[in-house]
Amino acid sequence: MITMKKNNLFFLTLSAVFIAIIAVMTLTPIGYLKFGIIEITLIAIPVAFGGTLLGKWGGLLLGTAFGVSSFVQCFGASAFGATLLSISPIKTFLVCMLPRMALGYFSAWIFEAMSKKVNSSVSGIVSFLSAAIINTVGFVGLLAVFFYKTEYIQSIAEQLGATNILMFAALFAGTNAVVEAVACGVCGSFLAPLSKKLKSHVR
Repeated sequence: MITMKKNNLFFLTLSAVFIAIIAVMTLTPIGYLKFGIIEITLIAIPVAFGGTLLGKWGGLLLGTAFGVSSFVQCFGASAFGATLLSISPIKTFLVCMLPRMALGYFSAWIFEAMSKKVNSSVSGIVSFLSAAIINTVGFVGLLAVFFYKTEYIQSIAEQLGATNILMFAALFAGTNAVVEAVACGVCGSFLAPLSKKLKSHVR
């Protein structure tokens, strides 16, 4: 009973801490680095780190918070998001939410599965990289599926020189995908071992 209460307190406390970090990053330039229509987001890092500590359901919770923060950006903070919102609020909500929820859940699941077989640094790198990949592929994929035929996205595709939906997705992901993947991989190499130490002190 004492161990259960201790674990529940650990989960609730750390969930609150990570949600606060996500909120701070959302409200400052740290979370969303904007370069025209390109936005590099580093919020996947605290979501993935939280997932290594809290497990896949904690990762899902933090991913949901990330998705909410992304959707909030569409109300004036992001010109790109605001335009999508004006086209379809529901589709914009799905584009913002689903990839972030998936990255939180699956990156934590990958870490749990791999940490049983390999050291925490390796499992951390892979899980953090998966967070970046799931985020980018999910976001750009849903964006292409829901909005590719709209006049707005067609104009962006023309600027990028994309002649079909797959080329658009690859070119649109471009630089931000590389930056996010490198940042997540580097952070995963030292944050994952740290999470292992933190969890060992709780037990």
